[in-house]
Amino acid sequence: MYSPSWADVDIRKLPDIKVIPPGPKSKELYSRASRFMKGYSSQVRLFPVAFESGRAYTLTDIDGNTYIDFSSGIYVTGIGHCHPKVVEAVQKYTAKLMNCHDFATAIKTLLLEKLASVTPGDLNGIQFYCAGTEAVEAGLRCIRAQTGCFEFFSFFRDFHGKTMGAVSLGVVDEVSGPRVPGFHLVPSAHCYRCKFNLTYPQCNLHCVDHLREAIVEEGTGRVAGIVLEPIQGWNGSVVYPDEFLPRLRKLCDELGIMLMVDEILTGFGRTGKMFCVNHYGVVPDVIILGKGLGGGFPISAIAIREQHTSILEKISASTSYGGNPVACAAALASLEVIEEEKIVERSAALGEFILSRLRRIKENHSLVGEVRGKGCLLGMELIKDPTTKEPFVKAGQLVYQKAFQKGVAWIPARQNLRMSPPPIMPEEVANKALDIIEEAIAETEKELGIS
Repeated sequence: MYSPSWADVDIRKLPDIKVIPPGPKSKELYSRASRFMKGYSSQVRLFPVAFESGRAYTLTDIDGNTYIDFSSGIYVTGIGHCHPKVVEAVQKYTAKLMNCHDFATAIKTLLLEKLASVTPGDLNGIQFYCAGTEAVEAGLRCIRAQTGCFEFFSFFRDFHGKTMGAVSLGVVDEVSGPRVPGFHLVPSAHCYRCKFNLTYPQCNLHCVDHLREAIVEEGTGRVAGIVLEPIQGWNGSVVYPDEFLPRLRKLCDELGIMLMVDEILTGFGRTGKMFCVNHYGVVPDVIILGKGLGGGFPISAIAIREQHTSILEKISASTSYGGNPVACAAALASLEVIEEEKIVERSAALGEFILSRLRRIKENHSLVGEVRGKGCLLGMELIKDPTTKEPFVKAGQLVYQKAFQKGVAWIPARQNLRMSPPPIMPEEVANKALDIIEEAIAETEKELGIS
């Protein structure tokens, strides 16, 4: 059985629930924090537990309950919580040099060289940021500057961040208000919920043909680029047909526009390749990186193709904290761990194991409409009826809460339940988590009167 040597976790005791969660200490701390902290995620609002520590593929709350982490801290800890190599690197640079704006440092130079060696193709023009949405905004600025155009096309239910341009690429509502002018959305190749009521592969990816038509009919002739997540995260780990990204790359080349791929969730081994685009042999013009880059430490980046690198100078790409020595040390250590411990290969193997089990769960429960995933980026969608595929949001909330209470920390998104365990997790531990999830599904079906 696979198990990382440094984890020091007794898998026989997982999960270890001592007090029914959220426990009294969690509730008290959440209540105190909520006096000031506003805007919690649905993940927290539905299950307001307060965590105290993390180790490898586990999380422990302040009431002493230890959970199996099926979220990787929302996709960020692909090498596990508090990997000793990352901890040592952060401790060293915290005591040495925390920040010096964008001046060159030895640790940043080493990280740049390492990152350029693993990014696809000639994506070696790099700039660092702290958050994913910062990197998305920088990518948009690069594309506008390079093309001299200002319009973008992205896809229904994409999520790219929470600043103005990033929000305009995805879902908006009455609170966020309208998109920035020049941002357009079209249906993606979400085959389970095809907006054209067609069936793949007989449809010949009609959605790409529709995109081409939308660029002509809805654009003003000033289209700069197409932006997408190669696997949709917030929308439930939606995996596209293998030919979708290559078709988009071809369309961009034909129209003379740029392709930006947001790999914040999917990068650094999460999908069973170093980057998701590697599955399809596609090199975008701009790639957005984050989450898994820092091993849990906040750092993000953009990388652009060699022919466009001068644009980074023209847009004044630097930031106050992007690429600070501590973040660079964490990221370099994380990349070294990914290579040394074969995290990419491990993600592919564990992901296939989990997906196989999820398929069996779907066969046994009518509540589950679809399971999907690639590597350790997985999800299931709950429905009211297999014919209509009506989303069952209430069921999604109940299954999430019941499984969490039994010891699985994971991610809700309306009717979609998302799973992104650290690839270092042993199959035996993953199987325990899946047992709990299936129990939660069965209990929810009984509570809702589903046969």
